[in-house]
Amino acid sequence: MVATANPPRMLSPGELGAFIKVAREVRKWSQEQLAEIAGLSTRTVQRVENGEPSGTDTRRALARAFEFDDIDVLNKPFKIPTAEELTAQRAAFERDHIRLKALPLETGRQLAGLVEQHEMGLTTPGFDMDRPAEEVFAVLTDYINEYRDSHELYSSTDKLDLHDELQGYIDQLKDLGVSLRYAQRKVALKVNAEPGAEPMRASVLYVVTFRRGKEPEEFATPRQGRVG
Repeated sequence: MVATANPPRMLSPGELGAFIKVAREVRKWSQEQLAEIAGLSTRTVQRVENGEPSGTDTRRALARAFEFDDIDVLNKPFKIPTAEELTAQRAAFERDHIRLKALPLETGRQLAGLVEQHEMGLTTPGFDMDRPAEEVFAVLTDYINEYRDSHELYSSTDKLDLHDELQGYIDQLKDLGVSLRYAQRKVALKVNAEPGAEPMRASVLYVVTFRRGKEPEEFATPRQGRVG
C-alpha cells in the first residue's frame, strides 16, 4: 500500500518540538550543538523541544541550522512527512554525511602528537561556550595551527615546553566545564581542475569542545566539502 501524503498544516508547538528533536538526533547533535549552530541558547532549544511556544526568529534560526532551503518553512503550513518519507530523509542524510568516532583528548603531549600526524585540522566548538571558555579555546586553536605549520622546527626540549603549555589550556577548559574530543579522517582533495587529475590525499584532525559529562560517542560531518 502506498502511503497517502499528508496535507500541509501548521505544526502545533508539541509537533514542532518533536520534529526538531528527531531532526537533531538524526544528525547526532546534542541540544548544545544545535543551539551553537542556530545561534540560540541551549535553554531556547530545550523549550522548543519541550513543546513550548516559540517565536518567528527562533524558528527561522532552527531552519537555517538544518539548512532548509526556505528559512520560513517552520512558520508556514507544514507538510507532515509520512513514515516512508522520514526513512528516505534519514537515508539521504546518512548518504551525505560520515560519522566519526569522538575520542577523549586529555593531555598536551597527546594533542601535539596528533597535530604532527595530520596535514589538516578543524577546531570547532560543539556547544555555546561562555566568554572565558571561548577565549581559552581560541588561544589553544592558535597554538594548534601554529604548531601544525612549524612542528618540524621544534627541538625535543622545545616540545616538552609546548606539551606543558597545551596541557595548561586543556586543564583550564576542564575547570570551565569543557572537555575536548577528537576525530580523524582521510580525505581526497581535488587541487587540479583538469579532467583525470589525481586527488591529493590528506589526513584531517577534528578537535571539538563539548560540555563535560555531555560528550557524544560520535558526530556527523558532511561527506564532501570545499577547502578555503
